[in-house]
Amino acid sequence: MFNIAASEESILNKAKNLTLECTAIGSLPQLNVDKAIELIERDFSTIPFWPQMVKINKNEDMIFQFMDNMPSFFCEQGKVFLNTEYENFFEDLETFFNDYEEILADINSPLLEKYEITEACAFKGYLKIIKDNKTPFAKGQIVGPFTLSSALTKEDGTPAVYDETLREIITKNLILKALWQIKKIKDSNPKTTPIIFTDEPTLSQLGTSAYVGISEEDILYMLKEITEVLKSFGAIPAIHCCGKCDWSLPLKADFKIINPDAYSFSQNLSLFTNEIETFLQQGGKIAWGIVPTLDKTSLEKMDIETLVKKFQTAVKYLTNKGINEKLIIENSIITPSCGAGVLDELLAEKAMDLTKALSVRLKEIYNIGD
Repeated sequence: MFNIAASEESILNKAKNLTLECTAIGSLPQLNVDKAIELIERDFSTIPFWPQMVKINKNEDMIFQFMDNMPSFFCEQGKVFLNTEYENFFEDLETFFNDYEEILADINSPLLEKYEITEACAFKGYLKIIKDNKTPFAKGQIVGPFTLSSALTKEDGTPAVYDETLREIITKNLILKALWQIKKIKDSNPKTTPIIFTDEPTLSQLGTSAYVGISEEDILYMLKEITEVLKSFGAIPAIHCCGKCDWSLPLKADFKIINPDAYSFSQNLSLFTNEIETFLQQGGKIAWGIVPTLDKTSLEKMDIETLVKKFQTAVKYLTNKGINEKLIIENSIITPSCGAGVLDELLAEKAMDLTKALSVRLKEIYNIGD
């Protein structure tokens, strides 16, 4: 059992130690869990992550993985849908909200186990890395509430994002999945700081014709509820989006780490120079998704010096707008551009190795000590 009392200042103080460290995003294609864990332990000793093993189990898909025990969720004959009209919905909803309040009041409540992530075959190996190596940080993740509520539909085909009640259920269920990870991380090593990424690829589509009727305020409300709870339990809230997006929205939601696809869309950040500069000055971090995992051809040819130039070009888009280079570097983290589950095993391993090697090389270039 443990107690968490974290101030925002303490969270940001811990984050100061992240300069040019590296971690990875989401999925891996390995068919052997032990090999995947060995790769993570080798390349990500400071910020290990737990991988979604999508080729071992299709239920480790980023959508399905976070649905356990969510009221209204049904999976029947291969069809996944939400239903708010079944007989016990309101009874289940009341139980769910009561569970949520009890867990927020005491993360040690046995009720938290009810909301475990059951489809995560590499999670135990990940926790062992944390326990054995006393890692200073550990990366967990949830799918973003906008992405999830856009992917899930009611029986009539209407996306859940258009239903206020379903948005609330989805957001709170994702928070419980994040708290379960935080509890497991802290049980493995009380001194490890959890970093919980919210994976929001659909954020790049907000404001397009695909989501007419969904306001920025609707999405901001969901995201901010997540960041507030994560911070209150001592975790660093981070967000990943692998497309162009309005980065001012995650900053308004108070994420402390933003993770763009900086290989393909690094210039996109410079559209939000004022917000980014303030964010960095306040201790926020940019996790540059600079190692290409969505561009197989580029990854096959990639080497460290090319990646160094790519990183420096990405940084220059911001310095050209007046942001101090030292401020950027001190608040930079290195990651792949997205998950590696779509790659073959050798290419995925190359992407992980390049991410680690780039972190080491950039520390040398910018004189960042271990």
